[in-house]
Amino acid sequence: MTPAILLPLPLILPFATAVLAFLFRRNREGRWISVTGAALMLLAGIALLARVLAEGPIAAQMGDWPAPFGITLVADTLSAVMVVITGITALAVAVYAAADITAEMEEQGYHALFQVLIAGVCGAFLTGDLFNLYVWFEVMLISSFGLLVMGGKRIQLDAGIKYVTLNLISTILFLSGIGLLYGVTGTLNLADLHFAVQDADPGLVTVIAAMFLVGFGVKAAVFPLFFWLPAAYHAPSFSVSAVFAGLLTKVGVYALMRMFTLVFTQDVAFTHGLLLWIAVLTMITGVLGAAAQSDFRRILSFHIVSQIGYMVLGLALLTPLALMGAVFYLVHHIIVKANLFLVSGVANRIAGGTDIERIGGLYKGAPLLSLLFLIPAFSLAGFPPLSGFWAKYVLVKASLDLQLWWVAAAALAVGLMTIYSMTKIWGRAFWAPHPTGALPRLSSLPLGDRMALLLPIAAMATLTVVIGLFPEPFVQVATRAADELLDPTAYIAAVLGDRS
Repeated sequence: MTPAILLPLPLILPFATAVLAFLFRRNREGRWISVTGAALMLLAGIALLARVLAEGPIAAQMGDWPAPFGITLVADTLSAVMVVITGITALAVAVYAAADITAEMEEQGYHALFQVLIAGVCGAFLTGDLFNLYVWFEVMLISSFGLLVMGGKRIQLDAGIKYVTLNLISTILFLSGIGLLYGVTGTLNLADLHFAVQDADPGLVTVIAAMFLVGFGVKAAVFPLFFWLPAAYHAPSFSVSAVFAGLLTKVGVYALMRMFTLVFTQDVAFTHGLLLWIAVLTMITGVLGAAAQSDFRRILSFHIVSQIGYMVLGLALLTPLALMGAVFYLVHHIIVKANLFLVSGVANRIAGGTDIERIGGLYKGAPLLSLLFLIPAFSLAGFPPLSGFWAKYVLVKASLDLQLWWVAAAALAVGLMTIYSMTKIWGRAFWAPHPTGALPRLSSLPLGDRMALLLPIAAMATLTVVIGLFPEPFVQVATRAADELLDPTAYIAAVLGDRS
């Protein structure tokens, strides 16, 4: 299969699925169309990753317009890995949604919007130019807003206003940065920008880089731009919360990684020094916010912020080991965080809420769910031998290698506070008895719903354990992705060919 076919497939399949799901939105078939489309998209992502691992970065020019003038799709190891992990998350959430999403939401077009969101995420990972990255961000924003407010509850509308307002500000900064960068360099192709910015005024490029840092920082929910996230992610359905938690902020992190390794590398002391402080403050403020919450999803939302700090830390340190740790952390966190939100949805169904002060008895009444919570919770906190342990270990070691003792200490302290938050959920929602004396049981759910809810949770928990017990192949892929970020020669050659 040629790159011209292989690269657009992860975009075409979700869009085609969205159309079919919308046509069948009044029937139950829509949910299974969504599941089938997500499975096909995952297979396309796996095929893309296999091709990239075998041949190196690949690119395709849409409409046969040569780069840097046309629309370029390009995949290196990082983008291919992100497409695969998007497919895994999409399939898990699509199955879960079969029991979580109401018939009314299906008629309103939930499955179509969900698939459009997945297409936007994949487009952001595969685009080779800045303007189309902006377009894919807009696709994500429109579809995610529709999913966020679907249901029309007051809390959803309030969250939607905050979400859109801050993201529109981010978009304005991003679009302004694009205009300035094009005015300075005359190109928006990422591979071409790698060379073009070297001939531009360094001071002006650094100012533009700061604009992109703020714009992408809002998308990634870094300090001090994260406050929209905890205000929004607890409001929609649990399926929507899970896909938001797993993917949306990671697109912002990916954009930061791409731009600040491929384009903005002229003033590393300033840009990456700033990223280092942002990373540490993001970790600390996020975990402190989580410690102060009592709602299951609000705790998890603040932990998204905290864990984003670890990923940005790997970019800020800018060493092969640190970048490898950041890529590994990305993959680990998408699986774990999406899974924890799925678990919270089941807890809500059988215990009657997500406020951990008002529920309980889950360990005694639903021991299987308790086990499925402990695996991602312990992984998030960094317990060995789960995937989170290796991710944190690599980043702490990278900090110590650079003799940044205070950064390593902050990362370890945040890990301890994460343990506190997870044990707080365990102690009150799972271990303590239910305030009413009721015993929440999975058997209270219909068998079909039980299977649809638990299978994706169990599959993602298993994947977390597999990554933790057998990290070597995942580390090798992450190492390759980091090497390609630090030396983008192959990426540039794939896009520009002889012109590079």
